[in-house]
Amino acid sequence: MNDLNVVTGAGPVGWAVAEQLAGQGKHVKVLTRSGSGPAHPLVERLTVDVQDAAQVRAAFAGATAVFHCIHGSSYTADAWRAELPRAEQTVLAAAHEAGAVVVFPESLYSYSEPDRPMTEAGPRTARGGKRGVRTDLLQSRDASPANTVSVAAGDFFGPHVRNSHGGERMVAPVLAGKKLWVVGSADQPHSFTYVPDLAAAMIRSAQTPALWNKVWHAPTGPAVTQRQLATAFAEAGGAAPPKIGAIPGWALRTMGVFSKDLGELGETLYQFQEPFVMDSAASQAALGLQPTPLHQAAAETVAWWRAQG
Repeated sequence: MNDLNVVTGAGPVGWAVAEQLAGQGKHVKVLTRSGSGPAHPLVERLTVDVQDAAQVRAAFAGATAVFHCIHGSSYTADAWRAELPRAEQTVLAAAHEAGAVVVFPESLYSYSEPDRPMTEAGPRTARGGKRGVRTDLLQSRDASPANTVSVAAGDFFGPHVRNSHGGERMVAPVLAGKKLWVVGSADQPHSFTYVPDLAAAMIRSAQTPALWNKVWHAPTGPAVTQRQLATAFAEAGGAAPPKIGAIPGWALRTMGVFSKDLGELGETLYQFQEPFVMDSAASQAALGLQPTPLHQAAAETVAWWRAQG
């Protein structure tokens, strides 16, 4: 039971963290409501509700690090506000009792000056909607007596990533030779983070006490346009150059009147209408990690998708 690591959630981030920890020979507990997670001799998959304080305390006993990778039940500000703060407080309290550091994957939503390259030192005071929820969560972590690390990343792509701008909505049509529709602009630079790079940064920060109680950036390659990312997937999969159409902001907002999901996308449309760029140079130096080159990350992503049939 030495060097026990606990991962809450088995989405793309939790899955990658658990796989990499097991690959390092670490004992891992993965906590989900369904008992899912990677099949590995060092991974113990437990059915646990992270809203249940007693279950969480029992699962965290003896842990040295907790990777809290559970997201909201839906992509709405209401769901985030109702679910995420309570779950985080339960996890932070149990981790503090166990003496474990808590590492969080974090988004760029809280950055309040996204019109310039976002750095670790940038202001994170955005308010309203999902952006405000992320700001409040970061402030609550700062106020907690538990040791924490937040590792911010751009939009995800990579193995196990489905519900993302660089996930199923992009990879599936590109590999099938169908027209791809993107939100905002297809030609504005945007930071996309390869999920295995985020997982590696979370693990390294957990293992390095000097990095605790700060916000770091996951190693992320140079910003690319949605067109460039789609082209990388096409080249990796031997598919034809992608045919791309863009859904402008006014159209997305109009559709949002009739669809709550599209309305929620409209809240973060600013990320795709103008440059939305993060700089991870300082974190790469502190962590001793580099982002996976785009051609390699795209190839590994395509290989995973094709393995799903």
